[in-house]
Amino acid sequence: MFTKLPKWVEYGAFTLAFIAGMVNAVGLLGFEQQAISHVSGSITSLAIELTTNINAALFLIAIVLSFILGSTLTGLMLSGGSLKLGRHYDTLLFIEGILLLVSAQLLQHSYPYALTLASAACGLQNALATNYSGAVVRTTHLTGIFTDLGLMLGKALKGEAFDSRKCLVFVLIIAGFLAGGVAGVLLFKLYSVLTLVFPGIFCIVLSITYRVYRLSVL
Repeated sequence: MFTKLPKWVEYGAFTLAFIAGMVNAVGLLGFEQQAISHVSGSITSLAIELTTNINAALFLIAIVLSFILGSTLTGLMLSGGSLKLGRHYDTLLFIEGILLLVSAQLLQHSYPYALTLASAACGLQNALATNYSGAVVRTTHLTGIFTDLGLMLGKALKGEAFDSRKCLVFVLIIAGFLAGGVAGVLLFKLYSVLTLVFPGIFCIVLSITYRVYRLSVL
């Protein structure tokens, strides 16, 4: 799969992971202190809140459902399981940017359920990356990435071939997510929840860049 992807996929993987790292940092630092780029922690928190705080449980259910709805939108708009010019990547990235911008504005006015929009944006992005990589790459969480790296290293130690490009993509995703988290923390100190404006703008810029690239090639 990785040998069939164009070289610019590495840049895209890093950038998308950077965006997700920023978004998740804002979620964890905000007044709800909620992880929003993945749902594993949310499900565990939901299990706890179901026995103690029904309002908090409903909020977590909304976060998880929003992630699913974002992924659903990607599934509706894309077809096939590989990267191909002409598909709606630019449209989806633009929608992700708008979701993050609206979420930032609503959070600024103390609407906690606005985090559902950011969660939907992450679900949309993760499904987009999953689709174009043939279900190999995730950009909004790292558990699978670290697991795959461990498997690759274990197989290499027993003499099997090591996919250096796949490893590079994984390392770039980890670095991007970490760098995005650091940037999110630093920006949060200055702009609080409005920090979500920055990844929103990045998504819109990516959308326009991809559209221009696609039109120049096709």
